[in-house]
Amino acid sequence: MEPRDGTQSALKHKAIIDAATALFLSKGYQDTSVEEIAARAVVGKQTVYKHFADKQQLFSEIILGNIATAEGFTAAAAGILRGTDDLERDLREVARRYLVAVMQPSVLQLRRLIIAEADRFPGLARTYYERIPGHTVTTLGSCFRDLAERGLLQTDEPALAASHFAWLVLGQPLNQAMFCGYADPFSTSELDHLADAAVRVFLAAYAAPDPRP
Repeated sequence: MEPRDGTQSALKHKAIIDAATALFLSKGYQDTSVEEIAARAVVGKQTVYKHFADKQQLFSEIILGNIATAEGFTAAAAGILRGTDDLERDLREVARRYLVAVMQPSVLQLRRLIIAEADRFPGLARTYYERIPGHTVTTLGSCFRDLAERGLLQTDEPALAASHFAWLVLGQPLNQAMFCGYADPFSTSELDHLADAAVRVFLAAYAAPDPRP
């Protein structure tokens, strides 16, 4: 049975996204043409324009396409921390999930791409920052404020504490991936070790004093 029109259109849309993503990542935005995208997706050039007004709109959809993944992590982290009865254990769980979410090759490649094109698309770069890393840190700050009110953390600046937590967790592996690439990825055990160490340092600075004598 032939696929219905809607299914066929969805398949073509995905093929265009996949083709454009591969080309943008390998050649950059400027050196990728709509003709190349159409050829790689095995569709006509007009089909590309039927789905996307122009190359810029297609690029924007690709860059912002991992928002759902980021939002999934943010919601999970908030749920873990707001109900915690063992802060060190649950911060380790959040830190480990954070690294898994950010250190995926596809996420790293897209992050590299938007950084490379930030001067050409400053609005898109800002939107990416605000809706993905910025939103994550804002949510963590809200969680840390609640934890401080519960007496589990000691901070008058929960937003700053959230920034410290994010960079303790992500700073070293993310910088390495951005500068050195991801041909030699971190193992799960290496990422877990980095997450656990980050939590120890964070709690050394921010854990509330133990009220027990």
